[in-house]
Amino acid sequence: MLRVSPQQRPRLAEIIHNLRERIAEARMNGWLGEVQGLEVSLEAAKRKLASLDRSIERNRRTGPADLGMPATGNSGCRMSGSADARSPSSPPAHAAR
Repeated sequence: MLRVSPQQRPRLAEIIHNLRERIAEARMNGWLGEVQGLEVSLEAAKRKLASLDRSIERNRRTGPADLGMPATGNSGCRMSGSADARSPSSPPAHAAR
């Protein structure tokens, strides 16, 4: 299922309003097949709006996730090109074999 951006909430509400008007027009004209199709679209749009509202509320309550700061200490890591990373008896990495 695609997620709707919270900024698109007013547009989704407008779509729901428009669908209701189109259903009323279709009923007035006796277009029963059109009414049925529009009602399916209306229910899907209402579910999408409810899902969006739940998501907005959940984000409002919890706020952004705190992922913490990455560790920056020298926890035994050595630079690969440093002299102490190789044993004294091993030849340089660039030496011909």
